[in-house]
Amino acid sequence: MNLVVLGAHCGDAEIQAGAIAHKYAKAGHRVTFVHLTAGEKGNPPGISIEEYREQKIRESERAAAVLGVETITLDYRDAELTFNDEIVTRVATLMRELKPKTVITHWENSIHPDHALCAQIVLAAQLKTGLPGFDLDGLPAHFYNYFHSENWEDMEGYVPDIFVDVSEEFDTYLKALSQYWFVMNSKSFRYYDYYQALCTVRGCVNRTKYAQTLKYPTGLNVRKGPAIPGFDL
Repeated sequence: MNLVVLGAHCGDAEIQAGAIAHKYAKAGHRVTFVHLTAGEKGNPPGISIEEYREQKIRESERAAAVLGVETITLDYRDAELTFNDEIVTRVATLMRELKPKTVITHWENSIHPDHALCAQIVLAAQLKTGLPGFDLDGLPAHFYNYFHSENWEDMEGYVPDIFVDVSEEFDTYLKALSQYWFVMNSKSFRYYDYYQALCTVRGCVNRTKYAQTLKYPTGLNVRKGPAIPGFDL
């Protein structure tokens, strides 16, 4: 089975679901990080935006190698994402190529416009990927389900539905995060400390050492049937 973690910027997929991704990669599944942009506008002093874009792509490749996953960075510009048919079609075409069973992406509410748009793009692309009436480079239609994951900028209304034990994957996850300059050196937010602590807290609730969480899309956590799920009559 194929898993795609789709983030707005290089680094988002890794911090949100890197440990989950590594868990599935270890189990033999194909896992791909897709970054819509490099996240280059947060360039450090003395480094141009274009130089930082190239640096972040290299960092994403190193992080992917640590986690045992593939990585793709599209050429959209950081903080300039727009919701339109071009980007939806491009993502839908890529999803038909990758054929994920599941996609993990940002939560729909965010203080970062790129993150919120990313969630909208994944939802719109799901429809276009799955409907055979859309001709996307001759590729067969493919339907995927998707979940949201945790990002400190996307926490408004985020209440986890799923807790995944990542205790065995956690050290590798931290090693992957450390490949990113911004994770280790940001003056505006303590990324490394935050995600180390977040996974610890989620692990406490999960009764495991560490955990990462996922959330169903709004309305899709409802289960309908003749009995209580998991408690057959």
